[in-house]
Amino acid sequence: MPKKLLVANRGEIAVRVLRACAELAIPSVAVFSDADCSAPHAMLADEAVRLGEAEAKSSYLDIGKIIDAAQTVGADAIHPGYGFLSESAQFAAACQAAGITFVGPSAATIEALGDKASARRLAVEAGVPVVPGQQIESDEELEQLAKQVGFPLLIKAIAGGGGKGMRVVRDPADLQHAFELARREAVASFNNPAMLIERLIERPRHIEVQILADNHGHCVFLGERECSIQRRHQKIIEECPSPAVDADLRQRIGSAAVAVARAAGYTNAGTVEFLLDENGDFYFLEVNTRLQVEHPITEEVTGIDLVHQQLRIADGLPLELEQDRIVIRGHAIEARVYAEDPARDFAPSPGRIHVLDEPHGPGVRVDSGVRAAMDVPVYYDPILSKVIAWAPTREAAIARLDRALADYVLLGFATNISLMRHVLGHPAFRQGQLSTGFITEHLLDRQTALWSAPLPSEQTEALAAALSADARVSSTDGAPQTVAAVRQTPWEQLANWRVR
Repeated sequence: MPKKLLVANRGEIAVRVLRACAELAIPSVAVFSDADCSAPHAMLADEAVRLGEAEAKSSYLDIGKIIDAAQTVGADAIHPGYGFLSESAQFAAACQAAGITFVGPSAATIEALGDKASARRLAVEAGVPVVPGQQIESDEELEQLAKQVGFPLLIKAIAGGGGKGMRVVRDPADLQHAFELARREAVASFNNPAMLIERLIERPRHIEVQILADNHGHCVFLGERECSIQRRHQKIIEECPSPAVDADLRQRIGSAAVAVARAAGYTNAGTVEFLLDENGDFYFLEVNTRLQVEHPITEEVTGIDLVHQQLRIADGLPLELEQDRIVIRGHAIEARVYAEDPARDFAPSPGRIHVLDEPHGPGVRVDSGVRAAMDVPVYYDPILSKVIAWAPTREAAIARLDRALADYVLLGFATNISLMRHVLGHPAFRQGQLSTGFITEHLLDRQTALWSAPLPSEQTEALAAALSADARVSSTDGAPQTVAAVRQTPWEQLANWRVR
């Protein structure tokens, strides 16, 4: 195992990895920006290093600063979490050059799978079906390729993900404009203008397969996850197993995921994503070369700690898991809690958390990266926490998650909690009739005011602010203090202090 691990991330995923370090007795190091100097992840680690200004490019995306931080504290391994630099081949290569273990696949594998055209070729070579389409080599061939693929079609960026650089085209008259918009967004988001054109699969389900692969040629899959409930091409509710996947399809799609992983020479944890059409046919989509946001639901139904497995694999240890002994027990569903307002087209809604009471109870897990009296910054992804419910059946898991979300109290700004409860209560969701267009199809015609939990009155906010006023940490000039300054007494530490 690593002698000391630096977590190159923030929020709930940093807290998740830091807790795994504590369980494995691995000394841990957090990094933080000026916006996160008193954030839970910075307080939880054994050590914390300031990276710089709040903007991600000056902190969590600065490869040089992160490598310097690891070398300064003597960390011999880095876990990238998800987002930020987690799928950066350049970052993985920089770790290797510095003699630091990158907890993830090799730089070459990340580069090969990060390019969607290259990943498609690998899938085809492995005998895995792909959506008909190809790379757009020049503006001149756009119309010809569109005729070959047929309408409706999808234009998407070769690099990146998260729905950026993606446009659906149903009318040939809209083709050129949609292409220019998608390419402009791809350049702005990923600095890469390369684009793909693919046939649009109508009302698909988004199914992904969790894989683990070691450095000794052993690769297994840990079932599938249904990730069809999305807004703006980004997931908000995931479940495991999928209500659309039976034992036969699970074996076929899992074997396809392993075939892609082997073709790419993959090691560590990864996720192979597919589209499942209404006929039950699946098509390779892409590979996420990192730990997924929704990994807890796989952990809940398999009993396998994915972060522990990542660290074992990174240390060169062989997998001790056998495919025929991996069993899915019960059903797990995850809801991502975002600081965003569904009634305002999911606009981010950062601000001060005046009151926070996260849910508890049997079968409920909350992976959180926030606390009361904390200012949620505007600079990063607005995810606050993930609420995961496990139960013996899907019906019971839905009821348990709905109860947990009803118990979730957060005062200070709008969240998507009310929207997710509407999804869970919808008859189509309860019947397992899902697609990536579920929210558009079933909820856009609802009164959008229903989607946001009612904001507290001025009096309520004033009371909450008064109750949490002494929790704000600032210096005499109003500037945030460093972690060292925040830890004024043992009572304020979130780590290993005990009363004796």
